[in-house]
Amino acid sequence: MIATPKFDYITPDEYLAMEEQSDVKHEYIDGYVYELHGSQAMAGATDAHVTITGNAFTLIRNHLRGRGCRVYFSDMKAKIENLRRFYYPDLIVTCDPRDIQTQIYKQFPKLIIEVLSKSTEGFDRGDKFADYQQIETLEEYVLVNTKRQRLDCFRKEGGRWFLETYSGEIEDFQLTSINFKGKFTDLYEDVSF
Repeated sequence: MIATPKFDYITPDEYLAMEEQSDVKHEYIDGYVYELHGSQAMAGATDAHVTITGNAFTLIRNHLRGRGCRVYFSDMKAKIENLRRFYYPDLIVTCDPRDIQTQIYKQFPKLIIEVLSKSTEGFDRGDKFADYQQIETLEEYVLVNTKRQRLDCFRKEGGRWFLETYSGEIEDFQLTSINFKGKFTDLYEDVSF
């Protein structure tokens, strides 16, 4: 994300209307629109980022079949109502029937995954995570490293967030919010470090 807003103040409805017509993705923070760059924008994603995102989507989608949950990748917005923010996570999982009512954003996710890149890692670990913590239904926030086999899984338990880190030496990882156990070899398949 860039530090300077792309447009003057606009309403959430104006943002959503603009975003439907745009060729480039923008995130919305408190009335200001920021153009995405690097791996989250339409162009410029690295091979590792795209491959990991695709692998994660496939693993999670196959796991969730028939369970009433949906997984979306980087083109679906996450709405944080009380903060008036819209972000594009790399993956978002929702099992909440209220999310069926909205076609261009999801407001009640239980899992959000960000695949890290050099340009977004600080924001993903900092302010964006702080914003995501305001989503009542969110149970797990996962950061996937693209430089080595490593996952940082932040889980909400009793209203507090705890970190569990998995690395490639362990072989397996868990996404407890969706009762999923995976292997690093599957998540990082076809990725060269």
